[in-house]
Amino acid sequence: MTALWAYLALLGLVAAERGAELSVSSRNARALLSRGGKESGQRLYRVMVAFHALFLPVLALTAIAYREPPSAWALLAVAGAFAAQGLRWWAVRTLGDRWSTRVIVLPKAKPVTGGPYRFLRHPNYLAVIVEMACLPLAWGMWRLAILFTLGNAAILYFRIREEERALGPEWSRAFQGKGRFVP
Repeated sequence: MTALWAYLALLGLVAAERGAELSVSSRNARALLSRGGKESGQRLYRVMVAFHALFLPVLALTAIAYREPPSAWALLAVAGAFAAQGLRWWAVRTLGDRWSTRVIVLPKAKPVTGGPYRFLRHPNYLAVIVEMACLPLAWGMWRLAILFTLGNAAILYFRIREEERALGPEWSRAFQGKGRFVP
């Protein structure tokens, strides 16, 4: 039972992190739009939000329902989830007031190429990929890890295409030769 409470506490920490993330995102989105930012991909954004909103509750309910003890790999998965949070907030901090969960681009703004963006085009999305795989695996829910990873991959396929199109040719030139998720 102690392991279950620890897992639910981990999910609670991630939920609190997501709340903080959404607060920062909302504040930044309002500021970006007030400064002339252009938003795209609103319809896909709603799908992404719904998908992410299901993630943590499904993990919690499944862990409670099945109560399988975590495997020896659980600590590695937890470490991966924490590493993902670190990468996410490094990306958020690097983008500063230009970061949002929505695709909002300031016209004529120079591409941000510092921080994790020195190595990758989309470090925040890599963090999401790692999180979607590691959090279910921390309780041995490999089927849910596969399900959410595949669902997230489908969303990211369209999201990244939309975002890269919106960021434009200057961004494309600045990131030419850099991998999306692997340096």
